[in-house]
Amino acid sequence: MLSRRILLCLLFLCVGLTACSSDKSEQFPVKNTPEIHDDGSTTLRRGNGAEPESLDPHQARSVPAANVLRDLYAGLVQIAPDGEIVPADAESWEVGEQKLVYTFTLRDNARWSNGEPLTAQDYVYSLRRSVDPVTGSPYAQLHTPIVNANDIIQGDKPTESLGVRALDDKTLEITLKAPTPYFLGTLAHSISYPVYRPAVEAYGAAFTQPGNAVTNGAYKMASWRVNSMIGLERNSEYWDDANTAIDRVEYYPITNENSALSRYQAGELDWATKVPISQYDAIEKYIPAQLHTQPTLGVYYYGLNLRRPPFKDSPELRHAMSMAIDRRVIVDKITRGDEIPAYGWIPPVVEGYAGAKFKWATLSDTDRQAKARELYEKAGYSEDKPLKVEIRYNSGEGNKKIASVIASMWRSVLGADVTLRNEEWKVFLDSVRQGASTEAYRLAWIGDYNDPNTFFELMNSKFGLNGTGYASAEYDRLQEKQAHMPDGPERQKVMKQAEATLLGDSPVIPIYFYVSKYLIKDYVKGFEGNPLDSYYSKDLSIEP
Repeated sequence: MLSRRILLCLLFLCVGLTACSSDKSEQFPVKNTPEIHDDGSTTLRRGNGAEPESLDPHQARSVPAANVLRDLYAGLVQIAPDGEIVPADAESWEVGEQKLVYTFTLRDNARWSNGEPLTAQDYVYSLRRSVDPVTGSPYAQLHTPIVNANDIIQGDKPTESLGVRALDDKTLEITLKAPTPYFLGTLAHSISYPVYRPAVEAYGAAFTQPGNAVTNGAYKMASWRVNSMIGLERNSEYWDDANTAIDRVEYYPITNENSALSRYQAGELDWATKVPISQYDAIEKYIPAQLHTQPTLGVYYYGLNLRRPPFKDSPELRHAMSMAIDRRVIVDKITRGDEIPAYGWIPPVVEGYAGAKFKWATLSDTDRQAKARELYEKAGYSEDKPLKVEIRYNSGEGNKKIASVIASMWRSVLGADVTLRNEEWKVFLDSVRQGASTEAYRLAWIGDYNDPNTFFELMNSKFGLNGTGYASAEYDRLQEKQAHMPDGPERQKVMKQAEATLLGDSPVIPIYFYVSKYLIKDYVKGFEGNPLDSYYSKDLSIEP
């Protein structure tokens, strides 16, 4: 008897739905066959950019890790397909009159993947763990709105003093130190996911591994072959399992955009997160319905290491390097996907804020380059004494092309002596975090919630992912002040001051604001782009 997959392929051929039957597909063939098994179950095959550095929700720090964790775990709230915050483990919540006390009621049917009930005590344990200095979470700073969180992170108070408590098994209370307009958004982040205490205590760091992992999301861990594939299977204990359509999800770490496209065309991927720039025109021409673009809460930037020369104590040099870059050339000739040149730090799609810009943003190219050379010389460099600087970036066609173009601009405009270094993702992240040898490095920041603070917070001197070493008491003061102000004209004013301070100090060089580009097969239904770039496999289905 023919398997269901073969029958489906024959059906596609008969009705002309496969890519093999048209002139277009002969020039740009795409195999359009979903993974449907004999029992009718479905598998979603997702490209994921890179191997996750960790699947511990409280230690992960990258987008590839966040993608997998979003399927494995649930928080008190989650991001709906349209980007709105909706209930998850918490079926409801109440906010006190002073907006300091949040009381969450957990669902009666919220359970761990082993069938054990999920309780408010699980959240108390997990939130304490996420700010414990022993855990070393790079995202611990997201919890600083909670009473005593900052003191705990700094090692000045015990974790038990965190402003969270279980009123009973299904009622969780969180107390903030000041009103925080974006607080609910932080609860959808992996730093706020609960972890299963018995597994953490029994297996230590290995609690994330197949056979050990106990999760509370729509999927559970099935397999993990490092640098090959992470396999998840449907979690029948998930509170909303009845509305989960896809039975298995496979994540493939593919850093090379051309490899991702080849596997997508060959039918090995249903969703590719890497779109090669060199093939963008062909994709738009031949499979436009499979290309999904979305302006995103993200900024592509170059960080400058302020812990060591040449950028330490040299704001003139930092500004010169930034001004020498023609951002319009990069978005028009390289990225070519409607990205927006960045002359400020906050993406324009963020809610409730119109950002500041560099003072020189309106200069002509000639004047901008002349000013860059003037500052370069003021910093002590010249044709006879050129700056020697290294650009470090992680693997990827786009990153390499942008690094090469920026190096060329620094050479031609300033006369700098520029070298390039490519590193594998995990090595690259460690290099940036340690800051011992980096000078200029490529990175990006995708907002964790839809509020300007998610970008301001990154550059706080205490934030674990601030790889520049930037430490400004004035900037920290302004960032922390606006974080606890109600939305309105006064907060707008303080945010503008914070961004102006950051741009004036210039520890980062914003290059462009993101537009996400995904290739998704026609038979994957339910995808809806949102500016947070936050997606759950449970919201999708496969319908050939």
